[in-house]
Amino acid sequence: MGINFEKKDRYSIQDLLNIMKILRGENGCPWDKEQNHKTIRKNFIEETYEVCEAIDNDDTELLKEELGDVLLQVVFHTQMENEKGNFSFDDVCNGICEKLIRRHPHIFGELKAETSEQVLNNWDNIKKQEKGQKTSTDTLIGVSKALPALMRTEKVQKRAAKVGFCYPDIKGAIDDLESEIQELKYAVEHQQKSESIEELGDVLFSAVNVSRFLNADAEESLTISTNKFIDRVNKVENIATAQGLKIEDCTVEQLDQFWKQAKKM
Repeated sequence: MGINFEKKDRYSIQDLLNIMKILRGENGCPWDKEQNHKTIRKNFIEETYEVCEAIDNDDTELLKEELGDVLLQVVFHTQMENEKGNFSFDDVCNGICEKLIRRHPHIFGELKAETSEQVLNNWDNIKKQEKGQKTSTDTLIGVSKALPALMRTEKVQKRAAKVGFCYPDIKGAIDDLESEIQELKYAVEHQQKSESIEELGDVLFSAVNVSRFLNADAEESLTISTNKFIDRVNKVENIATAQGLKIEDCTVEQLDQFWKQAKKM
């Protein structure tokens, strides 16, 4: 027996909330009813990155679709808590509205802010008050541990820099990176596995610091390099194929030669 649901030419947020309630209801979808916050946690992350990909590709239609998928995740998680009587979708909307009003006192209050820098400084100060962050360490601990490592590192370093934990210029950051690389080499040469892993982390941390001085996003920089690597492997494979070779059968020397050719293409 079908669910009593009115199909329309165009749906609203209320329809989405109702659909999710039906899917999670007694006669709903077995899969949807089995889910909890942790089982679909990864889905939320994946959908968010797909929105980012649509933005990167300037794909408006895909962006519209992927934003819908992210909204679905918000509604999904909210419905779980609604079933427990903890909060509703209206509570979520109310919370973010109150936060936006609080954090824009230059718009909704009497505070003055003429530049974006002043706006961000006010935002940070209000955020500290809201979260009860009294020390500089509190602000670092407050950076979400669930963020991708490079992104989290960058946010921690930016907050630390505001209280003086920062080199005066990029030279100091590069010198530090070179120093950490030497320490990594030493640990590897002396077969110190745990130390090597720790030093590798220090190298990555220092590299993020250099990117910060360049006003570059570490995540984006790494993505560019990864895409460049894939493109060059493709070129190497094409060169090998043109010579009647399979890339997996090539020697290290051949691959190195093809790689140098690919870099010039």
